[in-house]
Amino acid sequence: MPDVFADLVGQDEAVTELRRAAAAAAAVLRAAATDRTPALVAAGEADAGAGTPDPGTGMTHAWIFTGPPGSGRSVAARAFAAALQCAYGTGCGECPGCHTTMGGTNADVRLVVPEGLSIGVGEMRALVLRAASTPSGGRWQVVVIEDADRLTEAAGNALLKAIEEPPPRTVFLLCAPSTHPDDISVTIRSRCRVVPLRQPPATAVAEVLVRRDGIAPDVAQWAAAAAQGHVGRARRLARDPEARKRRAAVLAVPRRLTGVGAAFDAASALIEAAEAEAEASVAEADVAERAALQTALGAGGTGRGAAGAIRGAAGQLKELEKRQKSRATRAQRDALDRALVDLAGFYRDALTMALRAPVDPVHTDTAALAGAGAQKWDAEGSLRRLEAVLACRAAIDANVKPRIAVEAMMLALWKG
Repeated sequence: MPDVFADLVGQDEAVTELRRAAAAAAAVLRAAATDRTPALVAAGEADAGAGTPDPGTGMTHAWIFTGPPGSGRSVAARAFAAALQCAYGTGCGECPGCHTTMGGTNADVRLVVPEGLSIGVGEMRALVLRAASTPSGGRWQVVVIEDADRLTEAAGNALLKAIEEPPPRTVFLLCAPSTHPDDISVTIRSRCRVVPLRQPPATAVAEVLVRRDGIAPDVAQWAAAAAQGHVGRARRLARDPEARKRRAAVLAVPRRLTGVGAAFDAASALIEAAEAEAEASVAEADVAERAALQTALGAGGTGRGAAGAIRGAAGQLKELEKRQKSRATRAQRDALDRALVDLAGFYRDALTMALRAPVDPVHTDTAALAGAGAQKWDAEGSLRRLEAVLACRAAIDANVKPRIAVEAMMLALWKG
């Protein structure tokens, strides 16, 4: 059975660093067992090997995993959490600590995956309080926060206090696109060790799709290139016909931009497709959550007070609807962003062809269309169109209404 780091694609340097840190963490536990050190010490003060410790390989209580989308930030954080819970301190992938952590059932590993647009202070305070408890398995309490860039200011302050005065056996693992202040606060960054991840090469992504998912090599290679190194998107393209249809519809946009009306029609189609995809992705979870809450509040009961309990539950149902609406908005923006990444890849291909750059196209199946666009627009026109797509992504990220941002982009693509 492969170890816990096997699915971290194309990140050899990061894996080496995390293995050393996990070994140092195991050394801390062994020392604590013999009363030589009572708790987790600062980075570089404990190491698995003998002699003078290496400051770059020791264990510390707070980490930030950075990298572009698809680089494997959350995969790295979960794998490291499993290595910390590993009975052998290596992330063997076989012991109960590794199995339960990777399966999401380890009682000492708390995973925060924001479903809405942000992570609020209430959720963070509750998490920090729980994380201060003693590990039930005798190793570490590990808190993994995916998309830590979505922390509100108040939530970030609550987390900062915990990182400044960490419990002796608690480790915080944060995932963010970068260490820029827009993504993570400077004060949190200054108290964490940063593990930078890079965009994995398409060959490495294709290899893992073949090995782990049993996808045909030619399909895996195409999907890896089309996904631009994003492992999750590559898997969806390789396995989901609907994902391939949505991508084909996006890549047909340049042909449709024949006038102002066509530009607005293309914008509406893109927005509506993102909304439909998002609705489909959250519908099942929404129904299940509402049914579970109604059951917990006594729906269907016939005893004394059952009707009154349901009437008094309106506030809880309203709060659930609020969370579900936030999750749907996030899902819509994620779906739209995937479409914009595909569109950016098309104009990137046109730009490289106009410049006669010796690089492979992102979208091999639309290379002929990109080549025709390169001849029509030249390099400068292709670059302006690529910049329009990237500007649309930035505007949506800054909370501009998606429809307004997409309509402005389509007009810019038409005008060139």
